[in-house]
Amino acid sequence: MIDYPALLAEAKALKPWLVQNRRALHKIPEPGDQEIKTQSYVKSVLDELGIPYVVRRTSIVALIQGGRPGPVVALRADMDALPVTEPEDRPYRSGHEGYMHACGHDAHMTVALGAARVLNARRATMAGSIKLLFQPAEETTGGAVPMIADGCLENPHVDYVIGLHVMPDVLVGKVELKHGAINAASDFLGITVKGKGCHAAYPHTGIDSIVAAAQVISALQTVVSRTVSPLEEAVVTLGTIAGGTQNNIVAGEVRLTGTLRTTNPQVREVARARIRAIVEGVCQSLGAEGELEIVPGYSALVNHDSVVDLIAQEAEAILGKAGIVWKEKPSMGAEDFAFFLQERPGAFYNLGCGNPEKGIGAALHARNFDIDEDCLPIGVAVQAASALRLLAL
Repeated sequence: MIDYPALLAEAKALKPWLVQNRRALHKIPEPGDQEIKTQSYVKSVLDELGIPYVVRRTSIVALIQGGRPGPVVALRADMDALPVTEPEDRPYRSGHEGYMHACGHDAHMTVALGAARVLNARRATMAGSIKLLFQPAEETTGGAVPMIADGCLENPHVDYVIGLHVMPDVLVGKVELKHGAINAASDFLGITVKGKGCHAAYPHTGIDSIVAAAQVISALQTVVSRTVSPLEEAVVTLGTIAGGTQNNIVAGEVRLTGTLRTTNPQVREVARARIRAIVEGVCQSLGAEGELEIVPGYSALVNHDSVVDLIAQEAEAILGKAGIVWKEKPSMGAEDFAFFLQERPGAFYNLGCGNPEKGIGAALHARNFDIDEDCLPIGVAVQAASALRLLAL
């Protein structure tokens, strides 16, 4: 039986230690697959706690082995930072110019280390074990799949996996949960429109790739509005366009890039097919040639509802009913925790870190993003309680 007030008090007592670790990690942001200093720092804390671990490239897998046999629960924390320049007025400002923990991964690692400290103190009485998955490259190439391929969910076999993300539009003191899909799948779209260059004064002798590209751009706006059901979620965005060499030359080629976001695998396939038909068909109708490259990104992050309900129960026991926020719609942002949930039951939820009274509420990935550090012990308590409950199943 978990003594929730005592657990929360224990987590709150760790706040100075949590803040110290979070700010130390905040000062050493590193891009995906280059988390050398970050890995070294996390290892030093695990050594301090007496928790064994193994490393593979820049990832870390640590194990808290319980005193008795039982299930294995994994807690995941991403490690990488973003190419963002942080404001200069913070005492814990990034020491790696041009990089910043603008997505809160420093907080995620800190919460995982705090939960590890709380759970490690209980290991003698635990029936089962806790794995800590410190994952690189969430923002770039995706570190989850390589970790899974390396066997992070085996030896011992993981039964459940849970993760969280700090969220500035959720007030500190609350957690936000959602059944089913909570984050979208992502696909890279690369479009090449090939025409025939010629003198701008004689456009009839060429094939204008800019005109064809303009028609493709317009037609792609119908993918969501006329191909996807209004009851489903989908986004098609074109982010770059480049073509032409000079004002008096009809461009022979235009290159566009963009992204497709969906939460339903069937909608993803339908949208992909429709985009291809538009690119190829519109260009052909204008005498040009359209090529589409689709590079699959992350899958949709789909929670297992039973684990969501368990986390909700634990969070309510710690924070009260007012501490629970139910998310109505998924985020169309992508998150590679999705791949862990394709392998094991589990759930991903948001930890409120916003506080307008302190001026904290800037969006994720913004240069002035920050967290109310009061969220750290709350994350520790909810993660620890959820892990203990999963061990008891």
